Amino acid sequence: MECDKDIVSSAEEVKIGRHVTWIGFWTNAGLSVLKILAGIFGRSSAMIADGVHSASDLLTDVVVLIVIGVSRKKADSSHSYGHGKIETFVTFIIALLLAAVGIGILVDGVERGIGFFNGEEILKPTWFALDMAIISILAKEWLFRFTRSAARKIGSSAMEANAWHHRSDAFSSLATLAGIAGAMFLGPEWRFLDPLAAVVVSALIIATAGNMAKTSVRELVEASLPKEESDLICNLIATTPGVKDFHHLRSRSNGNTKIIDFHIKLDPDITLKSAHDIATNVESRIKDEFGNAVVNIHMEPYYKQ
Repeated sequence: MECDKDIVSSAEEVKIGRHVTWIGFWTNAGLSVLKILAGIFGRSSAMIADGVHSASDLLTDVVVLIVIGVSRKKADSSHSYGHGKIETFVTFIIALLLAAVGIGILVDGVERGIGFFNGEEILKPTWFALDMAIISILAKEWLFRFTRSAARKIGSSAMEANAWHHRSDAFSSLATLAGIAGAMFLGPEWRFLDPLAAVVVSALIIATAGNMAKTSVRELVEASLPKEESDLICNLIATTPGVKDFHHLRSRSNGNTKIIDFHIKLDPDITLKSAHDIATNVESRIKDEFGNAVVNIHMEPYYKQ
């Protein structure tokens, strides 16, 4: 069976991860400055919020640049299964940072909306803000696709989390575009759409952060692999020639590594070499399917009940 993940060395994974993340870093740096300026001079609180969101991406880019090398270190005496959990933990931290940004934007948008309905004036946004929203959507959607593709190639959860951070920024810019356009073209009584767009942006950010955190926590608390993956493992074991039965399947993730333990039951009359060959075949089939995996197999004699 073929594995979706291309076979690349740890050194190549680090090189690819850092190259892609540096591109994201400099793109975010440019966008954050331009969007904040567009928000200030284009009179749009939604665009300022969008710019702050892009600025938060810079921090996550820096975190990913640091962790991408550490998490790919080989197993050693203190980390027998490698350092993949470091990447999972960092993904969780990114989710918390993203949620904090979303909550900050939410509070500001609600306060400005309440102020508008209490008689405070909201100035009409300008074309500078509108044009910048369009540029941001295009740039961040491209960055999302570019980063996600690389993340899946090297099996990096932190990079994939960062990719979704880019996608949340594209969504936030889309909401910003709608709010700015409404505030510009529908008249003064509709200018509350600009802070409303900021509120919508915050909801998207918080939802993205929640999904990222949920996935990270599952791995940190040693949750089993998803049912579809467990079912596939069971099928691979059961259909391997020579395996009479199996039980005690246990599984978990350590970063981009799958750790799978189980017992197989074999004909008690075969030689040790034959039993070893069958176990090796099972292991190879699982690794062919999942790529980077640690497979521990215990062999037992099979007796009919």
